[in-house]
Amino acid sequence: MSSMDVSNLTKETLRKMFSEGKRFDGRGLIDFRDISVEYGVSNKAEGSARVRIGKTEVVVGVKLQTGAPYPDSQDKGNLMVSGDLLPLASPRYESGPPGFNAVELPRLVDRAIRGSDMIELKKLCIKEGELVWTVIIDVYPINDDGNMIDASSIGAIAALHNTLMPEIDEKGKIDYEKKTKNKLPLSKETLPLSFSFFKLGDSLILDPTREEEEACDTRITFGISQWNGQIMLNSCQKKGELPLTQAEVEKIMEILPEKFGEISKKLKNFL
Repeated sequence: MSSMDVSNLTKETLRKMFSEGKRFDGRGLIDFRDISVEYGVSNKAEGSARVRIGKTEVVVGVKLQTGAPYPDSQDKGNLMVSGDLLPLASPRYESGPPGFNAVELPRLVDRAIRGSDMIELKKLCIKEGELVWTVIIDVYPINDDGNMIDASSIGAIAALHNTLMPEIDEKGKIDYEKKTKNKLPLSKETLPLSFSFFKLGDSLILDPTREEEEACDTRITFGISQWNGQIMLNSCQKKGELPLTQAEVEKIMEILPEKFGEISKKLKNFL
């Protein structure tokens, strides 16, 4: 799972604790740490947010620019997500070309948002086939104490809700110094979230600390949203060699609606 080595003693201690339904910080196996959201942390971005889940902290900014549409969506705006995993956030991150985690993190955030149709991309078309808005989401981990994917997804959702459209003239030139009062067109029907389940031995946990995450053998991340009262599965990606049993997948499917309701209710207090 991780490039950092975890001692066998730590792994066995956590395996035993998880099998007894215990964690070092007193949480249940599928309990999240405290979540907080702060807006407007960047005066250069069109929208921004800082999210903390326990000691894990991430800043997400949203920039808007204009350009040509993608060839397969001539009447829709574009979406791009990038992640910058700086060594200051974790000893797991290294300088140099982006590694697997630096590629995977923004990809999972992108898939969770794109698959939910949260951004009304058709409303970002300025002139069909020629000019559209591009939404660029930049993810900056500040401190990685585990579960960075889910924290980044929350940060992206919060930053999108905080985004105001800049002023644009008839020729398509943007004045970034002048913000309009127009919000980014987002669907009111859906709030996409990601949930990463980690497996150690026969136990499944949510929202691991860094130590727990490094000890686990497998992670599976689901991007989910709600549409007309139904939970929708938008994306899924597994990492790690240890397989998941059918019973474990069924258990996850039972947990997801409950956790989605719990976390989305908390987030609506911030949005």
